[in-house]
Amino acid sequence: MKKLWAPWRLAFISGGKTGECIFCTKPTQNDDQKNYIFERRELVFGILNRFPYNSGHLMIAPYRHVTTFKELRKGEWEGILELLQDATGALDRLMKPEGYNVGFNLGGASGAGFEHIHLHVVPRWRGDTNFMPVISDTKVLPEHLDETYRRIKEDLTSEKRKP
Repeated sequence: MKKLWAPWRLAFISGGKTGECIFCTKPTQNDDQKNYIFERRELVFGILNRFPYNSGHLMIAPYRHVTTFKELRKGEWEGILELLQDATGALDRLMKPEGYNVGFNLGGASGAGFEHIHLHVVPRWRGDTNFMPVISDTKVLPEHLDETYRRIKEDLTSEKRKP
């Protein structure tokens, strides 16, 4: 029998929902590495999805708690799109995905775990949906979240230093 190591899944499986909004609480804890906040901007921030669909799955959210598009201010929209551009640039350099799924889950019926508006960015490769999820209900993630966090943060920091 083969075993897949994914220790971060235990927290999801065994932990109940706390009722807290991670997009409101995590940025205030000032522990970006622990919370996988890889980038902070004036109005928005980027955070790795702790329970990713694929390696490199990240989310972008405004600091302000809003639930609909119409509540977003112009600067928040611009901040989300600018960080999307920079984050996909980092993922392109680091992971070389062949495509992306990019989108918002709005409202509980959409699968949104949190009502706080946030953009999902999921890198995709040909063949990343293989037999494992279908046959064994198992998703294989080749890189640990700690390593993904380190690489994305390092890449974005080095890009800012370039002329």
